[in-house]
Amino acid sequence: MTEGTGGSRPAWEAVLWDLDGTLVDTEPYWVAAEYRFAAAHGRRWNDQYAVELVGSDLLDSAHFIRERLSLEIDPTVIVEALLADVHAALTDEVIWRPGARDHLSTLRARGVRQGLVTMSYARLLPPVLDSLPGDLFEVIVTGDRVSRGKPHPDPYLQASAALGLEPQRCLVVEDSETGARAAEAAGCHVLTIPHLGPVTRSPGRTIADALTGQIAMDLLAQVSNAADTSTSRFSTST
Repeated sequence: MTEGTGGSRPAWEAVLWDLDGTLVDTEPYWVAAEYRFAAAHGRRWNDQYAVELVGSDLLDSAHFIRERLSLEIDPTVIVEALLADVHAALTDEVIWRPGARDHLSTLRARGVRQGLVTMSYARLLPPVLDSLPGDLFEVIVTGDRVSRGKPHPDPYLQASAALGLEPQRCLVVEDSETGARAAEAAGCHVLTIPHLGPVTRSPGRTIADALTGQIAMDLLAQVSNAADTSTSRFSTST
């Protein structure tokens, strides 16, 4: 039985959320930015390349783009071009994934600790965070604040350490194979909602069709119930 899915009590004390494709439907923005960047340099992009980049560290993505398009451009210049494009799109409209804000609000109301772990850079977050309560995320880890991004475990190790928790005490919610690999490598269990690309099965993952589906609802409810139990025990002891 996978830890956290049964037994006498749930294993998790916090939920760590991916952003792009998990909470907010920004993946189409990134794909469109990649296509526009390629066209601006007289090159052709394709959907297969785009799917390969979902969830990846931005600088790693820039190296990939540079190689696939045979361009002699500094990868940091590619990153800046993509960031500017996606920032403009987010400023125009933030599209939330179904059920995302409801889960965030419910977990907050139940006293569950939450973190945001994204490969987007910090400058992209204001349009998203402005539509949420200011104290929703106890910790935020962005792609420009880690030395190695997903699929390396560093972002989730940094987030769990900031919460003062072992990674095994954190449930991660992701949409991509790259993100799921990062979370598993850190030692977290992963609730994966595949979006633009497929996700493989493994003992460290629970795969669900949607955040609004029963599998996701049940798993996140376990964390909420654990928080309620912890609060109840603390109140009784005092």
